[in-house]
Amino acid sequence: MIRRMGLVLAMAFLMVSCSVTPIPMGATATAGRSLSSTPTAVAGATLTSPAEVVCDGTPTLAQTEGPYYKAGSPERSSLVEADTVGEVLLLTGRVLTTDCEPVAGAAVDVWQADGGGVYDNVEYRLRGRVRTDGGGAFAIETVVPGEYPGRTPHIHVKVFGPDGGELLTTQIYLRGVSEQIQDGIFNEGLLAEDLPPDADGRRRIAFDFIVGG
Repeated sequence: MIRRMGLVLAMAFLMVSCSVTPIPMGATATAGRSLSSTPTAVAGATLTSPAEVVCDGTPTLAQTEGPYYKAGSPERSSLVEADTVGEVLLLTGRVLTTDCEPVAGAAVDVWQADGGGVYDNVEYRLRGRVRTDGGGAFAIETVVPGEYPGRTPHIHVKVFGPDGGELLTTQIYLRGVSEQIQDGIFNEGLLAEDLPPDADGRRRIAFDFIVGG
């Protein structure tokens, strides 16, 4: 009897120790971390905008989309692939009206150069979009963009309303990086706020897009 109980316990231990949690359909796993399949969620991200970013109702400054925009970017929460060049960066923020009301279901479309200053104009590398949640918040994982001739590091953004209409085209910049390089387009009002790194050591920045007005 004791021997049979021992065998049952051993089999139960093996079943638990060998079990594997399945990755949800549509999720992506890279470099030892799993990324959520939900478009507006990135593993470890807090979607609500941090206290450091306060809405004053001033519309976000529009800037040129430049020559490298490509329509039809995929909806995904991470732009980082196994061979992507650059330091991982988590961009969070909100889409708000000039009355500081959240815009739920807005699309935040991002495209940029990699850490070496190179754009992919053939496929959709470092291009993607996410939807804001009910509080107007979003999060997207990308990399710190590199410098290329004539431009300081920057991230291009288009914001579309829930109905698909374009609300804003602009560029955002990184503190401690973008101010160091001469660029006639650069505007300090478009500098993102630095936040403490997340639990995985990823650099974090925050920017609220104020649309309308």
